[in-house]
Amino acid sequence: GEIDGEVCLRLDKSKGKTYANMLDMLSAWAEQAKKLEAGEITREDYDRWRYNYPKYDTTLRWAKVPSQELSDFLVDALKDSPDTDE
Repeated sequence: GEIDGEVCLRLDKSKGKTYANMLDMLSAWAEQAKKLEAGEITREDYDRWRYNYPKYDTTLRWAKVPSQELSDFLVDALKDSPDTDE
């Protein structure tokens, strides 16, 4: 859609992981654009960043996810273990 003649994107929060990933990417791009406008980085730095995205992105948050097999094993093990709180 458009707001005040500007093209705008709206992310659908119901899309879960896709929403979060897109929000992270768009936020990273917005952060770099703000740095360029504020004079914190040069146009050359900005171009290097955007032409190589996400190689030079420092805003990404990475997390290791266990394999499905390990996840299933842990879930089964926890189901079978006696509850020690009772």
